[in-house]
Amino acid sequence: MRNLGIGIIGCGNISAAYLELAPLFNFLEVRAVADLDMQAAEARAQEFGVRAVAIDDLLAADDIEIIVNLTVPAAHFEVTKRILENGKHAYSEKPFVLTLKEGEEIRQLAQSKGLRVGSAPDTFLGGAHQLARAAIDEGQVGKIIGGTCHVMSHGMEAWHPNPDFFFQPGGGPILDLGPYYLTNLVQLIGPVKSVTAMASTGFRTRTIGNGPREGEEVGVETPTNIHAILEFVCGALVTLGASWDVWDHRHANMELYGTTGSLFVPDPNFFGGEVCMTDATGETAEIAERAHPFSVINTKDGSGLSRANYRCAGLADMASAIIQNVPHRCSLELATHVVEVMTAILNAAEQRRWIEVTTTCDRPDILTPKQAESLLR
Repeated sequence: MRNLGIGIIGCGNISAAYLELAPLFNFLEVRAVADLDMQAAEARAQEFGVRAVAIDDLLAADDIEIIVNLTVPAAHFEVTKRILENGKHAYSEKPFVLTLKEGEEIRQLAQSKGLRVGSAPDTFLGGAHQLARAAIDEGQVGKIIGGTCHVMSHGMEAWHPNPDFFFQPGGGPILDLGPYYLTNLVQLIGPVKSVTAMASTGFRTRTIGNGPREGEEVGVETPTNIHAILEFVCGALVTLGASWDVWDHRHANMELYGTTGSLFVPDPNFFGGEVCMTDATGETAEIAERAHPFSVINTKDGSGLSRANYRCAGLADMASAIIQNVPHRCSLELATHVVEVMTAILNAAEQRRWIEVTTTCDRPDILTPKQAESLLR
């Protein structure tokens, strides 16, 4: 067993989670961080005991094998491209890229150089979602024929000190939160065949509610209220509601309807939670956990709720796969397919029509409790 040297480009909010959680995993050793703002890089480096370097120096570093791209979404393509051009494997925060064309260019570049590309989200590797996957694979609710998903709130401006990019092109609830839901749907029931949608923008400005810019207004330049219907290759039809125009709601995060029962899946934004099932008798019960290590509560979120948080699981799985020369689960093909589905949703809403999805991918292999345990120190 050996560790791969990890570098991080982008020292904003999300970098703290990667730096804090990476030590939980085998195969990973974060060695350096970089940012356009050298002060931000130095602050993170001091906080977590790694070195701070310029971006060019990180790209050239001999002891770095994988670089994690934590820049803003609009920069993901160019930064990932530079990582590959410098001979490093790349792992990106979501969304992987913002267009199918960008995804295809990254695929060709990675293939030509014999390098791996991975992308968040990796929450579908969580114990709850792997339990739901097992229930489907075992036929506990029959063939999935339909479903609903809802991810709705009043947006990010209340807590994020610099929420501008959430409300610019490349942001919005589909591109920001959609990856969690769509990636989980694909791992549960397979790729998407076609989509249609409608969208609107409920508020033209947002007021920052936290940090040094509190009270400042930012403009909204992307749809913030989207309702889509997804047709899956397996035949299932799933309704997706994604909105930042909602103060409160009572919709479940994800429900899947099978020929012999219904499956209730917890929030794909998190690794854990209860998975419940209703069979033909109409009785609902929680599906018993299977001692999956990525279900174990290990932190509290910003609201004080107990959570299982294993961010970096996808990165560790990719590092392990590189060492063993086997496929990794948070794959470029999966991420590119999800990007096309998300952009198709936005285009369908703008054009008011159905759009056929041109890419496909295999469902990532299930992550068993034993396999997950092997990723942890």
